[in-house]
Amino acid sequence: MAGAKFETLVGLMARLRAPGGCPWDREQTIRSLRPYLIEEAYETLDAIEREDWQDLPDELGDVLLQVVFQAQIASEEGLFEIGDVIDAISEKLIRRHPHVFGDENAETSGRVLERWEQIKAQEKQDRGGQPAEAGVLGDVPQHQPALPEAYKLGKRASKTGFDWPEFAGLLEKLQEEAVELEEARRSADADRLEDEVGDLLFMCVNIARFLKVNPELALKRANRKFRTRFRYIEEQLEAQGRTLEDSDLEEKEKLWQQAKGA
Repeated sequence: MAGAKFETLVGLMARLRAPGGCPWDREQTIRSLRPYLIEEAYETLDAIEREDWQDLPDELGDVLLQVVFQAQIASEEGLFEIGDVIDAISEKLIRRHPHVFGDENAETSGRVLERWEQIKAQEKQDRGGQPAEAGVLGDVPQHQPALPEAYKLGKRASKTGFDWPEFAGLLEKLQEEAVELEEARRSADADRLEDEVGDLLFMCVNIARFLKVNPELALKRANRKFRTRFRYIEEQLEAQGRTLEDSDLEEKEKLWQQAKGA
């Protein structure tokens, strides 16, 4: 049943790209679709965070459309087919789960992840490929948002033992970075200031990683809280016939604390 529906989707995409199809769809390229892939992924994450299970199928469908769209363009250019995409992930799942499809044992999720990384490294070696940049961090993609890049860099380095042995060490380092940031602020050196802000942010990401918290999801949660609480301030002032500009910082802070307790 699902297979027939997938074939229908592939056919719809082919029709949209064919002569007489949709002008916008026909103009797209693999590169032009990049921002839409990112946008749809974030909208899917938003539906999950909101636990909107009615909206989630629609958002996942949008992500699936991006995969089918990219594959259709690639097919037209003689690069690969949608079947190649399916084969690639199916074969990868089998290779990287030898405890399920082979004769290995993996009693814990930690062992599963360890073998996943080992198999991934072996695959790269078998292809004769080398990281774009040599070294342990060479295969961490640089063309991705800074937050997940920082997380992956810290995680990869930690696997070699380059990590803080205790949480207290991270807090000490965070305080050290805060002091250096204040020194940079006083220096009025723009480059140095940017450098120290970056170090502070990188340290926060490492704290999240150490605590096994996904920093992207944590920041998204903080963003949602900020939106909700800030809107509460607006609503309270609107109920009084006032605006944000009509109130001082002390009043805004008082309403903010009320929003936290609401």
